[in-house]
Amino acid sequence: MPRRKTSVLVLYNSPKKAYADQTFAESEAGVLAEVQAVEKALSKLRIAHRTVGIRAFEELAAALSASDETVVFNLVEGFWENAEQANLVPSVVRSFGKACTGNDTRGLLLSLDKWQSKNLLVAAGLPVPKGLLVHPGQSVPVRELFEGPYIVKPVGTDASEGIDRTSVIRKPGRALRDAVRRIHDRWSEPALIEQYIEGRELNISVIGRDGAVNVLPLAEIDFSAFEADRPRIVGYEAKWLADSFEYHNTPRVIPAPLPKRLAERIRALAKDACRALSCEHYCRVDFRLDRANRPYVLEVNANPDISPDAGFAAAIEAAGMSYEAFVKLTIDNALARGLSRISSCRGHPRPRVARASCPRFEGETPSTRRDTRYEIRWCQPSDRQIVLSFLAETGFFRPDEIETAREVLDAALAEGPQGHYQSFVACVNRESDCGLEGTRALRRINPKSEIRNPKSLPVGWVCFGPTPCTIGSFDVYWIGVAPSWQGRGIGGALTAFAEKCVAERGGRLIVIETSSREVYLPTRRFYEKLGYAQVARVRDFYGRGDDRVIFTKGL
Repeated sequence: MPRRKTSVLVLYNSPKKAYADQTFAESEAGVLAEVQAVEKALSKLRIAHRTVGIRAFEELAAALSASDETVVFNLVEGFWENAEQANLVPSVVRSFGKACTGNDTRGLLLSLDKWQSKNLLVAAGLPVPKGLLVHPGQSVPVRELFEGPYIVKPVGTDASEGIDRTSVIRKPGRALRDAVRRIHDRWSEPALIEQYIEGRELNISVIGRDGAVNVLPLAEIDFSAFEADRPRIVGYEAKWLADSFEYHNTPRVIPAPLPKRLAERIRALAKDACRALSCEHYCRVDFRLDRANRPYVLEVNANPDISPDAGFAAAIEAAGMSYEAFVKLTIDNALARGLSRISSCRGHPRPRVARASCPRFEGETPSTRRDTRYEIRWCQPSDRQIVLSFLAETGFFRPDEIETAREVLDAALAEGPQGHYQSFVACVNRESDCGLEGTRALRRINPKSEIRNPKSLPVGWVCFGPTPCTIGSFDVYWIGVAPSWQGRGIGGALTAFAEKCVAERGGRLIVIETSSREVYLPTRRFYEKLGYAQVARVRDFYGRGDDRVIFTKGL
């Protein structure tokens, strides 16, 4: 069986747009620079790709169901409501039979929690700063405190969120209590009181290659411009606030000027730290050196910033590797890791359905506007990804239903107009209706599409076929319209077209099924306004309280 050509879905978390009241907006928006860099590299590599942004973990399954790509380039760093669920993305991706770049769920989970990772590093015999965890509602346990100075951090954040110059405290007292309370109030999570190592800071980028962890050139943060009373840390200002002193005065030096033996020690510790936290692919290990040049592992970042101006990209460049080569290596690593799993999934093809009864239909009330012109034509292979994408975007269909839609669509494309499934798309036929937004949408959905004219953008799909063991009865299996094109009569035009085709084939009756749930009320009204009558209702057919509602129309 020939191996499928590699294609990539660049998956990222859509940043919130309402930045006015949002704390840490800069770090959240930083993912967009990563997306652009990866897209540019994939274009140079001539690898077919598509980009999708999601806001919530619940959107992930639908996005993957509608994806034909073999590899997911995972740039998801958090979600709007529950940032920690981003750690689960690799496992969900692989459950869909796709390869996923970056570290797996285990590595992400082990490294994100600073307290958990500290304990694992200690268990592996690695040097780490002393630490103490203070849960919300608890006061600072003064008797358990070690000698200062201290740095106070949220236990479960990254991108230096919650870390600034007020996070460094010289001695126990009110300032330390206030720093802990700020974290409890802001994040509702434990605060980590850690020994502050006064000295040099190193960022060590590592990357997996040929099954081994490779250390890239060592980098050091230059704090020489800092005055004596300014804490020498890379806090939020240094990473994200372009108008801050820290941002402009924390340059990195690559390679770091270290004695050979110390550099070798740092490289070995970085590899050991990655292994201890199951981070086998690209990541960054942060170190501090005390005044005696003794190294301490601060953390392992299993999902580091890979934008062009970040430290990881600088380490890649210092190693003589182009950004495109890094992206290609990352994809190759993902494929190598997931090949056996993907092969086993493909070894058991899904059963071919004789007919699909997909009860959920996305509809709209027919618009009174008549100025939009449509081209309704047979669905082509180049339309396939577009149709699956807008079906998922409607939010009406579960992932298993999207999968069934894929099977139905594939059967229609394979068998052609003489087959059971009659599959047609409605394309916007007027440039003023499509315009630049439509052109961008088409290229975003399928950059390699054979459809070059923006007037031909598919925005609706209908699939129907004869009902087995009947004479003259036909089922409408699917009808869907892209959300941005609803309310323009496209659903009504597709239904009328299907009725005309059925009549020309000698059909006498059309059957449509849908759900009784409240969200489908507009759908049921849509069919009633088109002359369909509700003739049956099967209680609890799809689930408790979710009845099967059957409409018919005689021709």
